[in-house]
Amino acid sequence: MSNAAIFFHPDGYLTARKDLKGRHVAGESFLNGFFRHSGRSEFICHAASPEQARSFAELAGRLAPGSSTQLVPTTAPEGLARVGCLFVPGPGIDRFVWQRRRVGQRTYSLCGITHTTSESPEMFGQLLTAPVQPWDAVICTSLAARASVEAILHPYAAFLSERFGAAKMPMPQLPVIPLGIDTGAFRFDEAVRHEERKRLGIAPDDMAVLFVGRLSFHAKAHPIPMYMALQRTAERTGRRIHLIQAGWFSNDSVAAAFQQGARRYCPSVNAIFLDGRVPDVRTRIWAAADLFTSLSDNIQETFGITPLEAMAAGLPVVVADWNGYRETVRHGVDGFRIPTMLPPLGSGLDLAERYAIGVDTYDYYIGRAAQMTSVDIDAAEDAFTRLTLDGALRRRMGEAARVRAGDFDWRVIVPRYQELWRELAAIRGQGVESAPWRGGNLPDGDARIGPNPVRPDPMSMFASYPTETLSGATRLVRTEGASMAMLTELLADPLNSTARGLLSPPAELALALDAFAPPLGRSVAEVAAQLPADHRLMFARSLVHLLKFGLLRMAPPPVA
Repeated sequence: MSNAAIFFHPDGYLTARKDLKGRHVAGESFLNGFFRHSGRSEFICHAASPEQARSFAELAGRLAPGSSTQLVPTTAPEGLARVGCLFVPGPGIDRFVWQRRRVGQRTYSLCGITHTTSESPEMFGQLLTAPVQPWDAVICTSLAARASVEAILHPYAAFLSERFGAAKMPMPQLPVIPLGIDTGAFRFDEAVRHEERKRLGIAPDDMAVLFVGRLSFHAKAHPIPMYMALQRTAERTGRRIHLIQAGWFSNDSVAAAFQQGARRYCPSVNAIFLDGRVPDVRTRIWAAADLFTSLSDNIQETFGITPLEAMAAGLPVVVADWNGYRETVRHGVDGFRIPTMLPPLGSGLDLAERYAIGVDTYDYYIGRAAQMTSVDIDAAEDAFTRLTLDGALRRRMGEAARVRAGDFDWRVIVPRYQELWRELAAIRGQGVESAPWRGGNLPDGDARIGPNPVRPDPMSMFASYPTETLSGATRLVRTEGASMAMLTELLADPLNSTARGLLSPPAELALALDAFAPPLGRSVAEVAAQLPADHRLMFARSLVHLLKFGLLRMAPPPVA
């Protein structure tokens, strides 16, 4: 019972596409790892067409020579009984459990997996109203991802219980199993390193910093904090720094914004842009780098596979202390995790509502939430500087990272999937079946959850992601040279288009810059008290926006 049929559709597994996303990379990597490390000689494909089944069989034949494949059509789910489990490359198992109900709910288990949890929160709510059983599971790729799922499930369960008087609310299992990688694919010798650096014009003593992933300021990682930190590092160290951004733009205007942003915010750094969709780029660029960075600030991220790939390549990493990154990267061992911050819970309910009613697209929803997420520029600068100046530290952290990445090799992770499938089979044999086929309002005054549990405030749903949350007791101080002119220039930048109309009025922003005067600064509560009560949550998120771009910083605690 350690096997599972694979629901196969090319969209879930194949990376040869222009709209490449992390879930495609993760899906393809999982399938490769499953074929190679499951110990199976027969693989079951659950697909809608013979063409899809042939694609599956070709992949299996290439990666597991001598194996055989069997098709169970999606129109005949009863054929899954002999396998006992169906793996779906996403969290939306609700439609599969409704289909299973027709053929018997004990026939097999369903096993999904989280990727992004922000796009369709209602999908998780549907797990409570669909006939999900205790022998079903949605694998969460990180503790943070599970917390974001639970931020949907528990409030929605409370609502359903009060509305319908339900005494029981069956939920799927939510085990945490990280994504895996093929660590062997990221080992390079000095010849490859020399060749890649020469091709890019990087001298032996130059510093090469690498980012790999979508080049999207609204959906992946806003580049300005990275640019600012690297510019400061270049100025402090006097070293020639190259920033390699290997990824892909959604359109030409985004490409122009990134390129202009690099010239504006890190003019001393040589910005290199490469198309990360090209297989040779995506597989070899790691060899050129001295360190990897990803200052992710986006609620669309749940795990983050590129830091692991960098670690497998023996690179020290500088990453945001954000969701799954903190569960793979050991601060001070494999690299550095840079503190992050979100506004208070409840301050993003309007973002959720605008997305829910269709005023904002998904891109605007996540982009606006990202504008309310700060990454500590000072800490990033310090991390980059330490690694730039200390070659021994880079080597020590890079080697530790390489060893650490081995814990996430598919040969380690696939058996964890198989153990889960065995556990689900045991539960299926003994568990109590919910809703077999026979032919509340939330707590008053809790503004953090909001009126629609499956469209929650992102600051509440993703409260587990940042290092800390801004509170009234947080003390802030204006940074040297910060001014409304600087803020106006930042807001005019196309990279910050999603912030427009999202912040407090200019007079209140000016109050923030004036009130948090150096050297001691003030607490958030002291300054917010000068505003009407209904302005304070927007003011608080505006403060994090000012932190995001270095106009404010955390103040030292007052001397007793």
